[in-house]
Amino acid sequence: MFNIFWWIRQAFLIFVACFFLTFGILMLISAYKLENPYSFIMAFFASNLMILISATLVLGFVLRMVKTYRLSKNNED
Repeated sequence: MFNIFWWIRQAFLIFVACFFLTFGILMLISAYKLENPYSFIMAFFASNLMILISATLVLGFVLRMVKTYRLSKNNED
């Protein structure tokens, strides 16, 4: 149903979203080392937003790939 380039693109998008998820986690860890309360609050909420969006994108791309794989398996039968 979908060609190999679609699968490669989805895998690349998952990789990019995982990169930003990891970056958000590292940013959250580094936020706890800040001394200024204002800087802590800004870094904390920014990292949480980055983690939330990245995790949602990873989940969406994975679910899209699973759905497509199941549809292609049903079409072959």
